[in-house]
Amino acid sequence: MASRRVLRRSAGCGLALVFAGGGLAASAVACSPVQQPLIAALPAPAQRHYPSVPKDPQQLAALLAQLESAVRDPGTDATTLPELAHRQQVIYRVLSTDPQRSAAMLRHLPLRWRSVAQRHLAARRAFLAMSKRKPTTVPAWRIIAPQPLSALRAHYRKASEATGIAWEVLAAVNLVETGMGRIDGVSVANAQGPMQFLPSTWAEPGIGRGNIRDPHDAIQAAARYLVRRGGLKNIRRGLWGYNNSDHYGEAVLLYASLLREDPRALVGLYHWEIHYNAQQGDLWLPVGYKQLQPMSADRFLQLYPGSAPPRPGLRGQDGRT
Repeated sequence: MASRRVLRRSAGCGLALVFAGGGLAASAVACSPVQQPLIAALPAPAQRHYPSVPKDPQQLAALLAQLESAVRDPGTDATTLPELAHRQQVIYRVLSTDPQRSAAMLRHLPLRWRSVAQRHLAARRAFLAMSKRKPTTVPAWRIIAPQPLSALRAHYRKASEATGIAWEVLAAVNLVETGMGRIDGVSVANAQGPMQFLPSTWAEPGIGRGNIRDPHDAIQAAARYLVRRGGLKNIRRGLWGYNNSDHYGEAVLLYASLLREDPRALVGLYHWEIHYNAQQGDLWLPVGYKQLQPMSADRFLQLYPGSAPPRPGLRGQDGRT
């Protein structure tokens, strides 16, 4: 269903991203002396920047624990969630490529969040294992705002009730395929829409109904497709039919496990951004990105330098190197 190109695309933008359990657990970070400044310093949405990641493992663990708690807390100011979740996402993307640094951070992370972080890191590493290729161009995509989370949640649950496929699996597939609908683009194999269907698969009797690009219709069709590929008896087999990679199934099920453990983890994943793992770095493609043709990543960064990760040794806006 997903072409080799789509497979590499998922590893590049890494929503598994894009992309993403437990209770509020405010007490787990209440003793951190950096708790208030880390949240209070959040920029306004119009001033958002590529998040920096503290070098010190103890500071990093304190920040990550606070972020994991904040994205689950219904009392968190909704206008800060995009920035909070993006910080969470970038931490996992950075640590996934640095085993020594991630191990040091995990030793300081409160036990409440340790398994959560380990699963995020394992999922991201599974996607990195799918392709070693790092392109030198940015893709011909349009990055758009996803449907409201309440609508997507209703789509997942409706599809689950109709088919028996867990809603958490559908949400995880939606996350890793297109960042829950943020990537509006067509793969070289012509996979389309928020669940990346090939038109030929969509046209199979009993699979596609309605509009391949509509989130509701695509999510329902994905559930039906997973059933057809044996997902009710063995969800790994169903996911293999979706994308012929054990790494893909592993990553999807790790994200699904986080959602099953705590459905509130969906809030953070919903706000994850689109990143593209190019030779020039892990590039951030924000909502509003629009390329009709691939562009040299070097040229793209000349035009949009804020899409590049902060260079090592430079102080981030949170006051840490």
